[in-house]
Amino acid sequence: MGLMPLIMGASGSGKTTSIRNMNRKTTAVFNVAGKPYPFKGGFDMSIKTNDIDDIITILKRNTTNCYVIDDSQYLMSFKLIDKWNENGYAKYTEVARDFKRLVDTVIDYTSPDTIVYLLHHTEVTDDGKVKAKTSGKMIDNWLTFEGLFSIVLMAVATENKHLFITQSDGTNTCKSPIGMFDNPIENDLAMVDKAIREYYDLAPAGLRKKEEKQTKKENGTVTTVKELPR
Repeated sequence: MGLMPLIMGASGSGKTTSIRNMNRKTTAVFNVAGKPYPFKGGFDMSIKTNDIDDIITILKRNTTNCYVIDDSQYLMSFKLIDKWNENGYAKYTEVARDFKRLVDTVIDYTSPDTIVYLLHHTEVTDDGKVKAKTSGKMIDNWLTFEGLFSIVLMAVATENKHLFITQSDGTNTCKSPIGMFDNPIENDLAMVDKAIREYYDLAPAGLRKKEEKQTKKENGTVTTVKELPR
């Protein structure tokens, strides 16, 4: 059962910039919007796709234990744009169901030391609260979006630095386990990843804990051990 932290923030708040220190060889990045990175270099496992089924297929392969889905809100909005001429509410139900399938894939099909980060835009509610952006009230009626995640951080840009907010002050939907982070913290997803893995005693990014698979033979049991490369 993998983890799926939500990193939300307005455009320009530093969500994508926060991945600059992640391991470029062992971090798989799904580039949903297909935009250039805001720093030099890229990732060996950079996948341009806005199709949830493509992402689900790749996650089930368990190729690595660290994934980033950049601009994840577009997985919803792009699909609605493609279905703009369809009448009725069925398209909204389908979008909500698809996003739930993505969450279920991380929970049910990835290894226990896998973390899949969603980098997601924000919106402001009618009462002034900052929350993760969805594709309308129909989606919100089907999903309490932040309720799907135990870690919700918010990227913010101040006058001279970018930060992550880790706990809510009542004006946002941020949350994180007790003692995992200070508040606020530096905008660095590599540091966030390290803190989460240490808190839950997970293998470091790019290296899995030993997974033993036993194969019974007539003359005994053969055990094979699999590890991801550093």
